[in-house]
Amino acid sequence: MAKTVFICQGCGYRSPKWLGRCPECGEWNSFLEEVAEERREPIPLVKGGEPKRYSEIVDEREQRIKLEISEFDRVLGGGLVPGSLILIGGEPGIGKSTLMLEVAERMSRISPPVLYVSGEESEKQVKLRGERLSLSPGDLYFFAETCLERILEEIERLSPRMVVIDSIQTIFSLRFDSPPGTVSQIREAANRFLLLSKERGISIFLIGHITKEGTIAGPKALEHIVDTVLYFEGERYYAHRLLRAVKNRFGPTNELGIFEMGERGLIPVPKPSEFFLSGRKPDVSGSTILCSIEGSRPLLVEVQALVSAAVFTNPRRMVVGLDPSRVFLILAVLEKRMGFRILANDIYINVVGGVMVTEPAADLAVALALSSSVKNKPLPPDLVCFGEVGLTGEVRGVAQASRRLKEIASLGFSRVVLPQVNLPSAKEGLSKLDLELTGVSTLSQAISLLF
Repeated sequence: MAKTVFICQGCGYRSPKWLGRCPECGEWNSFLEEVAEERREPIPLVKGGEPKRYSEIVDEREQRIKLEISEFDRVLGGGLVPGSLILIGGEPGIGKSTLMLEVAERMSRISPPVLYVSGEESEKQVKLRGERLSLSPGDLYFFAETCLERILEEIERLSPRMVVIDSIQTIFSLRFDSPPGTVSQIREAANRFLLLSKERGISIFLIGHITKEGTIAGPKALEHIVDTVLYFEGERYYAHRLLRAVKNRFGPTNELGIFEMGERGLIPVPKPSEFFLSGRKPDVSGSTILCSIEGSRPLLVEVQALVSAAVFTNPRRMVVGLDPSRVFLILAVLEKRMGFRILANDIYINVVGGVMVTEPAADLAVALALSSSVKNKPLPPDLVCFGEVGLTGEVRGVAQASRRLKEIASLGFSRVVLPQVNLPSAKEGLSKLDLELTGVSTLSQAISLLF
């Protein structure tokens, strides 16, 4: 009789008996019974490798492949690196398969052949999507298969330059009796694809499912194995999609790519600030423009705030597109330091367009939008602001102020309220820009200046 073990599907913790809660990651009801894995010798990434001195290592920079999809190349760090293992996750229906089919089509014309493996869709379904997107692929092969050993056989036969696995949760190995999607199957498939990509120099994309918490399903070790982790985000009721890099061994992390979902697939947005500010109505209270940094890109978005009398005993708080904890911090500062009586009111704050802004530089924009709504006085339509607000009401400096100001000037805005700390370096480096810069050291100074 085969020996079994209970494995947590969240972190891979092993237990000889079933447990209600995992002692490692704290997940409830995450243990599944699986057949114990057989022991085997580890396979090295580089065959015949020997220890080398650091000074003897030859620096061979990988030649990146430009996929001619500007936003996708940006997120990868300038293009696709041969031999990289990339994991891309997103909610169901967000467009992961559509994006990867477009990437496979471009790659099949630039550096063929390309193999697209689907464990969820049939050949006819993929063909219909390709016709809807008006694709004209070159040497692109499609394979509807979920068996890992069969997939590896076809990769050996075709010798593709790029492989797409849709999705990693549907792949199973004959070495294990556990069903697809379990920790053993996902770990085995990911390790085999990792060894294949490094040994053969094949770029492999793994599409992953998303849990209800918004993380990629499967063991956390899956994200440690791969070279790059991408998240494909966006509200299905909005026309745009965001591709965000949270891990990248070949480029910067937290890079952001923006696409617009159209009838013929995903179209890169070259000027996202103009895209998010389109339809903005000036001279309205409770609205301000924030210049945020997403990865290496400055992005201008509209922050809206609405403060109204509470209808029920408990005032409502609704925050969309911002970190709620930082918004509550700003509310407390306005109440305590500025003398605003707003905590008893209903408060609604929104970043227009469905963008998620997490950096502290959004604090000043949120505070000014709230002040504008409370006083019912609009801010100047040509004003942009950024800065971090502390608990004592001080406005702290932020990083990459010069890059933000260049983006602000390119879009035609003329007035900027920024931290006093950033003002000297900004004036010195951007003397030729036609911008009126106003430095503030406290939140009360900024409110008094604008109202």
